[in-house]
Formats: sequence, structure tokens, C-alpha cells
Amino acid sequence: MDTTNNNFCFCTLALGKKYRLLAKQLSQDLAKYAHGTFLVVGTEKPNFFQSSANVYAFPFKQKGILHCYHDKRFVLEKALSQYSTAIAIDADTRIIDKVPTHIEWMPGFTGCSRNILEHVKRRNPDRLPTLEILANKLNLSLDNVFWVGESLMIVSKDNGKETEFFQQWGKIGDYLELQGIHAGSGNAIGLAAAKIGWTVHAQGWDELRNVTKHLDAAYQKKSVSLWDNLERRLGYHYRLNISRVKALKDFDFYYK
Repeated sequence: MDTTNNNFCFCTLALGKKYRLLAKQLSQDLAKYAHGTFLVVGTEKPNFFQSSANVYAFPFKQKGILHCYHDKRFVLEKALSQYSTAIAIDADTRIIDKVPTHIEWMPGFTGCSRNILEHVKRRNPDRLPTLEILANKLNLSLDNVFWVGESLMIVSKDNGKETEFFQQWGKIGDYLELQGIHAGSGNAIGLAAAKIGWTVHAQGWDELRNVTKHLDAAYQKKSVSLWDNLERRLGYHYRLNISRVKALKDFDFYYK
């Protein structure tokens, strides 16, 4: 990969035609407002981005059981193999103004955050008992854990702790999905950060957010064919069974 901008890159998932088209649009925004900055894309069809000079696309298939929210960690990991800072951005986001390049991102995690208890009680109180059990397994108090916004977040290298962060995020995400909680990856990310001792930095995040516009394409309804529905169901059960088998290796954590 030609790392024209050596300081940071953007990264995103583009699974399915709709999100590939959105990611290509995002790459065009970056070419206009952040010349020389790459977009790292995890997608089933990397060749779709052959004509996009500022895109590094690598092959990736969904690993999350129902959704791909926790799969963002894989594109972050890929991006950090080339750059010191990776900005994870949803593919259904537009860049609407010049991207600030003067920000010195802090090692670790940067994003918007609030206390996880306040967030969950307001948004999804039914998830609280599961999160309390999970926090206890991780030897954490939810009073000291932050929920983080997952649509725009920054991870910078921190002497290898980022690897531990991704491992914890994967473990926590799997636990939540096996408990039937498939959304709200900001809870898992915040727990993973707390588990490895990261605080959530805010410096620079507002500046970056102000040049973006999130479209929330996931909430736009579309017709689904019978074949697509069958394929989705088969994929779900396959990934569920794979996750159940993998979880047996840490039986106490996942099943007790």
C-alpha cells in the first residue's frame, strides 16, 4: 500500500453492494477533502475499488453472528498494520469539509463517550443485567466504564496495547452475541478499553465530527428477496454454531 499520508488513515467495512457504493462515495469525498489520505476497506469484493486510487481494499467476510458491528475491529487492525492512527468511520458517512490534519491523536482510543450505566439505562435497560454479569467476569465496575460512539472513532498505536484491545473487544463481543445482544457495539468497545486500562480521549474528536455527516443507511428499508433471506439465515446459523464451538475453549467465561 502506498502510504502517502504516513500519520493516519480512514477505515471502514463495506459488506454488500449498498455499502460498497457508499464506501466508494466516501473515498471520493476523501480525495476532495483529505488529499493523500487512504481509506482501508474490508469487503467481499476488493476488485470493486480497483479504480479508486486512494482505497486499499482487502478481502473480508462477515464474522459477527447476526450483524457486523464488532467486525470493525478487523479493519482497524488492518489499518494499524500500516499507520500509527486509524480512523474508523461508517461507510454511510459523507465528508463535507476539509479534514483536519494538525491533530496529534493520543495513544489508545479517542471518541465520544458517556458513562455506560447512564447510556444503557436510557437506551436499552433490558441489557443491564447481562452487562453487569459481564463486567463482573472482567473484574470491572460499570461505574468506571464508558460507552463509546462506534460510528466515528480513532485508535492509535500504544506500544502494542491495541492488540490486547482488539482481543478483548472480540471476546466481549462474542459473549454479548451469544447472549442474544447483537447491537450496541459501543458497550463492548468501552468494556474492552476499560479492561486494558485505556481511558477514552476526546481531544480532536469534535473537530473531526464537524466535517462529517452520518447518513444512517442501516435504517433505510429495502426489499429482500427470498434467496437473500435464506442466505442470510444460513449465514447466521453457521456463524452462531462456529461461535458456540469456539466459546467452549473458555467455557467458564462464556457459559457459567
